[in-house]
Amino acid sequence: MEPIPVIAVFDVGKTNKKLFLFDESYNIVFERSARFNEITDEDGFACENLDALKKAVFDALNEVSRLDQYDVKSVNFSAYGASFVYLDEAGNPIAPLYNYLKPYPEDIKKKFYDTYGDEAEIAFKTASPALESLNSGLQLYRIKHQKPELFKLIKYALHLPQYLSYLITGKAFSDLTSIGCHTALWDFEKNDYHYWVKQEGLDKILAPIAPADERIPSYYNGRWYQAGIGLHDSSAALIPYLASFNEPFVLLSTGTWSISLNPFNQSPLTIEELKNDCLNYIQYKGKPVKASRLFSGHEYDQGIKAIAQKFNTDAIKYRNIPYDPNIPGDDIAAYYELMHQLVDKQKISTSYVLKGAPVKRIFVDGGFSKNSVFMHLLAAAFPDIEVYAASMAQATAMGTALAIHRNWNNKPVPNDLITLKYYSGTSHTV
Repeated sequence: MEPIPVIAVFDVGKTNKKLFLFDESYNIVFERSARFNEITDEDGFACENLDALKKAVFDALNEVSRLDQYDVKSVNFSAYGASFVYLDEAGNPIAPLYNYLKPYPEDIKKKFYDTYGDEAEIAFKTASPALESLNSGLQLYRIKHQKPELFKLIKYALHLPQYLSYLITGKAFSDLTSIGCHTALWDFEKNDYHYWVKQEGLDKILAPIAPADERIPSYYNGRWYQAGIGLHDSSAALIPYLASFNEPFVLLSTGTWSISLNPFNQSPLTIEELKNDCLNYIQYKGKPVKASRLFSGHEYDQGIKAIAQKFNTDAIKYRNIPYDPNIPGDDIAAYYELMHQLVDKQKISTSYVLKGAPVKRIFVDGGFSKNSVFMHLLAAAFPDIEVYAASMAQATAMGTALAIHRNWNNKPVPNDLITLKYYSGTSHTV
């Protein structure tokens, strides 16, 4: 029996590090997941264990390459953003993968804005809300001015997805989906690095920019692969929708953060939008994507814990509450009040990306797409837009595979990648 041609995709989140094999029809035929404990940087702040991550990538690829039933043609990578790996001339990491939640030094922040001007203006130009360490460009600025001896040793600063690719290819690249995601590096109007980046000489240690569908023939452990350069995970999750739908839509990707993405809205961000946690992503073909963020998954988790504590129930009870327009009393009423509050905030957040670029459909994926109460209330909040719960197997990993489809797969992209379930704001699901 001939081995099945597959692509290996590494999907690296903050908690779970996953490997998937997709066949040519984008079915998952193999998967494995790993977790490992964080370590601490020189200041005692938690950070990613780069050595363990590197070993996990090599071990997983070695494992699947030995499986006789699969022929691994290609490999690609997605990972969370706002994180740099710093390489020396020999290609070895020379600093921790600093956590984007690490507090930013006030003196370095003041120096930056005193030198380069108004915080709001820089945020406007770079389509990046001022988020301190979550602006990965400011992480580079901090190292240059706080740790100059370390900075002198840096040959390349690679965002995490591109570092993962580098492990297999030995080639250093930058990628627009990572550069364009609240990094404060990219001037969206000029379509180039911002003035401050060049003034500081940071562009010299940012690897050459390559397209998201770049193919790098790579020889690893006795085998050749067509390798991709990696993508930022939120941008990767959008790709299956762009591949499947031509009519304008908004994707509401839900998890700890609920992110509204409108790939059909390229209007510049306003100061008001930036103040309300809107930003731009760059999708894999280089176009801006207007986005807004809401910390609703976290708020939901805290809310149901509080309800469970107040009514002496188990929080698990609220994971699958059915929608009922005739709301029962007691704790269920409190749960519905929580959901109303979340959807009211979600309407405001999503409406920012609808301005000037109205759409007819909202697709919801992630945790809230499985929440009947949330979906019905969201449909009621947008009565003039069709609201769908969208489901597919591992959107981020699938998008990462689709980004380099033509480099490994001779079959057309299937038209049934995504399953949709329609919700009406005035009735039960139809």
